[in-house]
Amino acid sequence: MSSVVINVRIPRGLKEEAEKLGINIDEVARRALEEEVIKAKYREARDAAKELGRFFARRSPEEWTEIIKEGRKGR
Repeated sequence: MSSVVINVRIPRGLKEEAEKLGINIDEVARRALEEEVIKAKYREARDAAKELGRFFARRSPEEWTEIIKEGRKGR
């Protein structure tokens, strides 16, 4: 897997404190970014599911049953 370099500006004191506490800044930043990507994907999926629900709600279950039956006949 290829990688890229990103630069992040943080207060000097925060960096010094993190180093003093033995915090791996690279790993923390990588993990935080990965978590944000997962959250964003979840939000996209949730929004798509809501939209799909609104789409299916436009017709009654009976109408969808008829549409499915017609589609099966065409096979």
